[in-house]
Amino acid sequence: QVQVVETGGGLVQPGGSLRLSCAASGTIFKIYAMNWYRQAPGKQRELVASITESDNLNYADSVKGRFTVSRDKAKNTVYLQMNSLKPEDAAVYLCNVDVLTVMDGLKRYDFWGQGTQVTVSS
Repeated sequence: QVQVVETGGGLVQPGGSLRLSCAASGTIFKIYAMNWYRQAPGKQRELVASITESDNLNYADSVKGRFTVSRDKAKNTVYLQMNSLKPEDAAVYLCNVDVLTVMDGLKRYDFWGQGTQVTVSS
């Protein structure tokens, strides 16, 4: 099994910043990608940002220029730096990790964290 744990959520005023962390652990032979999603009440789950094994970065248009995704390979940890936060950024932020692990033999599989709440309010 692979465990995924997000931290760093909280309450911030509009225009403020937060830094989320996501640590993956367990039997991991390779990480293909680490992804940040968010889900707000009544909304579909949205891919916010991702980083691949080759360090290619992708962002949703709604966060481009404000959010930055990065990772520490040695720690199997991905970060999401969120700046200039807006009320519409409020959501549960979820980390998804695409890995090579042992699942009835070596297989590529993805795992989800429990989520961390981000609230943006004055």
